[in-house]
Amino acid sequence: MGTPLPPVIANFYMEGFETKAISLATHKPTCWYRYVDVTFVIWPHGKDKLTEFLNHLNGIHSNIQFTMEIEDEGHLPFLDIDIYMKMDGSLGHRVYRKPNHTNLYLHKKSHHHPAHKHSVLSSLVHKATALCDQESLTQELTFLTQVFKQNGYSHQQIQRAMKPATRVIETEDKSISTAYLPYTQTTYGRISRMLAKYNIKSVALPPRKISSYMPMTKDPPGLRTPGI
Repeated sequence: MGTPLPPVIANFYMEGFETKAISLATHKPTCWYRYVDVTFVIWPHGKDKLTEFLNHLNGIHSNIQFTMEIEDEGHLPFLDIDIYMKMDGSLGHRVYRKPNHTNLYLHKKSHHHPAHKHSVLSSLVHKATALCDQESLTQELTFLTQVFKQNGYSHQQIQRAMKPATRVIETEDKSISTAYLPYTQTTYGRISRMLAKYNIKSVALPPRKISSYMPMTKDPPGLRTPGI
């Protein structure tokens, strides 16, 4: 891991592994969808046969071992999606949050550029529209509205984030260069306006985190691994 090639090789291997495992299984799942290392399966043969299928998967290769999580009261988390059973037996989907989720995001009073704060709100709204079905979307947007208020945002800022994003296509960019400036609330706007007169685009950099000022608590590993 850490280079572009290994994940591709791992996916190639897992595709062959899955084909072999399912073809050799006595009882097969209705569907099998995998994203990286998480697999969503619909199993119609009961829990006992499901345990046998899990043992079958883990018996193919000692280095490829699966763990299993089954639905609980009609709900099953898959990545950031909560897949749930509807009253008519069909499947619905909405945003999933872990039980320890705090609903704390970039606060309105934090010292960041307004565009960064707006992007936090708009990205959460986009996530809701992408992951929720029509039956769950209204409830999710109402929940996000309350969360945004708890993080200090006004009604106008929330309504702006709730509007669908529009893409602006620029046919000609007159900026000749770009200046990356650390964001300071009292001076960034003045400097960016001055640079704009000379066709220089300004990009605000977020402030450094407190952890970046702290010394390392661990000693460097040194030459402990083979290599040049």
